[in-house]
Amino acid sequence: MRLPLSFRPWRYVIVPGIACLLAATTAVATSAAPLVVTATGSPALSRSDIAWLRRDGFGLDSATLARYRQLGRRHFLDEQLSGGDSLPPQVAAQIDAFPVVSTPLPALLIDYRDHFKQYKNTPAGPAKDAAKKVIQKYRRDVYLQAAQAETLHAIYGSNQLKEQLVWFWLNHFSVYANKGPVRVFAADYEEHVIRPHALGKFKDLVMATLKSPAMLVFLDNMHNVKGKTNENYARELMELHTLGVGSGYTQQDVQQLMRILTGAGLLPPKFAERAMRQRPGFVRDGLFLFNPNKHDDGNKTFLGHAIAGNGYAEIEQAVDLIVRQPACAHFISQQLAEYFIDDQPPPALVDAMARTFQRSDGDIAAVLRTMFLSKAAAAPGGHKFKDPMRFVVSAMRLSYDGQPIPNAAPLVNWLQQMGEPLYGRITPDGWPLDSASWTGSGQMSKRFDFARVIGSGRNRLFMGNDDQAGAANDPRPGPPDIQHSALYRDAIAPRLSEATRHALAQAKSPMEWNTFLLSSPDFNYR
Repeated sequence: MRLPLSFRPWRYVIVPGIACLLAATTAVATSAAPLVVTATGSPALSRSDIAWLRRDGFGLDSATLARYRQLGRRHFLDEQLSGGDSLPPQVAAQIDAFPVVSTPLPALLIDYRDHFKQYKNTPAGPAKDAAKKVIQKYRRDVYLQAAQAETLHAIYGSNQLKEQLVWFWLNHFSVYANKGPVRVFAADYEEHVIRPHALGKFKDLVMATLKSPAMLVFLDNMHNVKGKTNENYARELMELHTLGVGSGYTQQDVQQLMRILTGAGLLPPKFAERAMRQRPGFVRDGLFLFNPNKHDDGNKTFLGHAIAGNGYAEIEQAVDLIVRQPACAHFISQQLAEYFIDDQPPPALVDAMARTFQRSDGDIAAVLRTMFLSKAAAAPGGHKFKDPMRFVVSAMRLSYDGQPIPNAAPLVNWLQQMGEPLYGRITPDGWPLDSASWTGSGQMSKRFDFARVIGSGRNRLFMGNDDQAGAANDPRPGPPDIQHSALYRDAIAPRLSEATRHALAQAKSPMEWNTFLLSSPDFNYR
């Protein structure tokens, strides 16, 4: 299949068997037909309404449009910022069926250790080779379950602002699944660390990530003990998670924070509860354990403040100092505005968000309210190019419009192929979310492949592990009928550029039409 050469402002280079989309340096064409009353008689949404909704959520679906029309923008935003979320019953049951979601974390960790112990104790030879395959499959399955759970939440979650924010914080407080048992902790990290705190106080979110097994393992604070320190987490906590580079802290502050964090680690496999009774100062929360015997209890000076040796309370005091810094308010506001609004958001907006952050004691929902009630949030003609996660989720929401899929594994694989696998960033800085990082020719080629697969309906989304079509969807669905949907007519068609309209008119089949739409500049920019 070849994409129409009339598409602009993208250039298309035809290589054997594939049409590669190359992002042009010019902005997306903004000419579009005027909005009209919808076919159902509902008032048409304005261009600013659509622009606002495309920033608010991963992508549009019919349920979102209906709720927005019912409540209006402010009440719709209020409802989202309240933090509630829900899933279709079928999708909720699908996620709950994953062992990494339904099994208590201590049991998952024991199972992980048992697998590796069995492999380690297997003698060399054919049995060792077989054991290696078993543990490789175990590792793949654990990761795939965690990644599917988050992907399904992103696609089907009713509170799309919260779903975007969960993904944003997962990337901001990034962990790498391939390091030790992190993959075992990944589903819990999303469900019980990030999600409950995504719209709360920033300090609470930082503390939740600090105590999470995934972060303790990934950034090595479980190895940060008195007499054998490790500054990895202390450094990244300030540089990547809270203050940012060049915000005024020093290497001395890093070393002092490292001392403060000594003793904060993972519950040992055979930890004796009586040890906690024999000496005060132990703090346990799930698999997190603060061990006063491993803590440097000397006095410290951190960010210009004296912190007396006081065990676990030092950590709370240090985090409180960090999040109250003006640099923290500005850094987090800048990161949020770059993700939701534009790669170069208006400085006045970032300043207003930072003031809200400081005035509200780091209330994330309040900061988002300031951002989403700004003119920038509803400005049409955005130049923000979707990263792969946004692209995949928005394509699924438009194409299937709430229809559950029995198998989300292909989506996880497609994200890997497009270079942004969930929990797959080796370095702790998270995936880049600026437009320039995702507009290379290789990325565009993969993106077109995905558009073609989803647009054709010939994918494994409705197949089970036994390669049989799901009973509820038998026979397997054909191409999604995007073109004739009310969602397309109401929210997509009115804002298409003439170039995209011309390209769609050349489609020779529903599959081609879907492919051209999903790979168009109009769909890939927001």
